[in-house]
Amino acid sequence: MRYKQLGKSELHISTIGFGCMSLKGMEEKNFRLLHEALELGINFFDTADLYEQGLNEEMLGAAMEGKRKDIILATKVGNEWKKDGSGWDWNPSKEYIIQSVEGSLRRLRTDYIDLYQLHGGTMEDNIDETIEAFERLKEAGKIRYYGISSIRPAVIKEYVKRSSIVSVMMQYSLLDRRPEEECLDLLKDHEIGVLARGPLAQGLLTGKPPREYLGRSEEDIVKMAAAVRFVGGEKRSPGKTAIYYVLRNPAITSAVTGIKTMQQLEDSAHLYLAPELSSAEYSFLRDALKPNYYNV
Repeated sequence: MRYKQLGKSELHISTIGFGCMSLKGMEEKNFRLLHEALELGINFFDTADLYEQGLNEEMLGAAMEGKRKDIILATKVGNEWKKDGSGWDWNPSKEYIIQSVEGSLRRLRTDYIDLYQLHGGTMEDNIDETIEAFERLKEAGKIRYYGISSIRPAVIKEYVKRSSIVSVMMQYSLLDRRPEEECLDLLKDHEIGVLARGPLAQGLLTGKPPREYLGRSEEDIVKMAAAVRFVGGEKRSPGKTAIYYVLRNPAITSAVTGIKTMQQLEDSAHLYLAPELSSAEYSFLRDALKPNYYNV
């Protein structure tokens, strides 16, 4: 496994991150996957208080009890569940963020969170108030660093200008190249780490049946999946090829993958046993489809 510094923080995280959202409940198989991931060198684990109304945090906290010094814990805040459990409302207020961290700390069985992320963001938010909440939590020692999880360029630019975020989590893959338009260079220039979620595009790059995705037709999906298989050939699985494409961009710190099975874990964690993309392969993949653009 390889590791990179996350932005200007002191966190050195694995270039393959474990996205825990796909692990449901408190099943023993989830514990085995997480323990094996740690054995294989993955040290970055990402969750959110939103997932399963906090149960995902509970599961991760239970699985990693006694291993706290070996892992980098990331979670998110900003979506408040309705009292009847029927859905959630967006709430980036200072009061809610400061209140919510206590629940996450309890569920994760820790007294500090390495990376606390705003789980979204709009231009209508009181951004300065949100930033103040995170800064207060840093001062209190309850979080080490903070970032945002957003796909909105306008929101990202505001946090770059006004806050001390160390990271931005955003969706990025061969089928979703929107971050290349203006975000990746901006974040690299400001030494803010990018956590790329969805590098396998919900499995559409690794064998799942094609379907429309982010405005791309089934034909587009088939074409790109074929390009990924062609480039990988016998030397590299489609998953490794797709992840290598994401990590090739110097702005990316870690590819955060949703892992459900031991086979998926091993394919991702053993990435560096396969050769990296050559310049010709990288160009071939980039030329297979035209890039898409944000409309938010």
